[in-house]
Amino acid sequence: MKANVCRILLCLFVVLPLFVAAARPQDKTDEDVIRVDTNLVTVPVIVSDRQNRYISGLRSENFTVTNEGQKQKIDYFIAEEAPISVAILIDTSRSTQMVLDKIKKAAKEFVKQLKPADRAMVVSFDWQVTLLCELTGDQEKLKKAIKSAEIPERFGTMLNDAVYLAVDKGFAGVKGRKAIILLTDGKDAGSYTRADELIYRMQESDALVYPVFYETGFDRPFRQRADFPFPNRRMGRGGGVWGRDDRNAERRKQRQERQNEEAISFLRELADVSAGRFFQKETDDLDDAFQSIAEELRRQYLIGFYPESVEPGRVYRIRIGVDRPDAVVRAKTVFRLKGN
Repeated sequence: MKANVCRILLCLFVVLPLFVAAARPQDKTDEDVIRVDTNLVTVPVIVSDRQNRYISGLRSENFTVTNEGQKQKIDYFIAEEAPISVAILIDTSRSTQMVLDKIKKAAKEFVKQLKPADRAMVVSFDWQVTLLCELTGDQEKLKKAIKSAEIPERFGTMLNDAVYLAVDKGFAGVKGRKAIILLTDGKDAGSYTRADELIYRMQESDALVYPVFYETGFDRPFRQRADFPFPNRRMGRGGGVWGRDDRNAERRKQRQERQNEEAISFLRELADVSAGRFFQKETDDLDDAFQSIAEELRRQYLIGFYPESVEPGRVYRIRIGVDRPDAVVRAKTVFRLKGN
């Protein structure tokens, strides 16, 4: 894994110079002191009712935390509304050519949900990962960055690397509530980061991932004579040229359906392990979803605890409970302390 991380940084250092920025000095606070300890496990928690309405006003005593079945003392708790930092990741690979306009429109729709104190960055990914706009609250800069996202000539989809770098470099030194809006068809091709390595990294991170899946890649076979571009040639029994094009198209469709299913499965896992949410909707249906995401990010609870006798690199199972009837809790179910 260390070798792969080194390869990522060497390959993308030139493309992402702005990801590595010096942290500004800040006044010391209790929050800063607590967060310096790498053994503190910070868990973003979202509590809603059965109608998916956010439940606010809870206190630390309303929550319980268990690690491998053992109750933990809550050492860190934040409940008040606070600004958010968001990485908007735009898939500009060749496979998204037919839906890129929808992806960019969705990215702009999310930017509209940001408040003046919120910040966002815009990243595109294809055969390389490109930082189009560093963290800023300037909506005009963000919209201009989104507009500049274009599909290159070269093939490649460094999806895994884009998410990894957003967490590892883009959010380096960033405190508070963080999230990744991942607009993609979910098909990685060419990343140095393996899928399991990315899942492990998200187990260490307190950033939430919200994948928005766009179905791509279908080639519609000729099924009617009006679709046939060469009227002087005979159509076969299958409806294609000599009856063979339809069979080839059907095989391509089946292959692409499998690829879409695999992509959805991975994006769901990425959302689940980070306590985010997976979306598979048309662009017109995303307005309410984005509004909901922005609201829950600003108002989520942050709960932290110091686990005893844990080993870096080992996966531990945790459970967050709340003493409210019919409440739905969304939080991480596993954590992993980063090894040296």
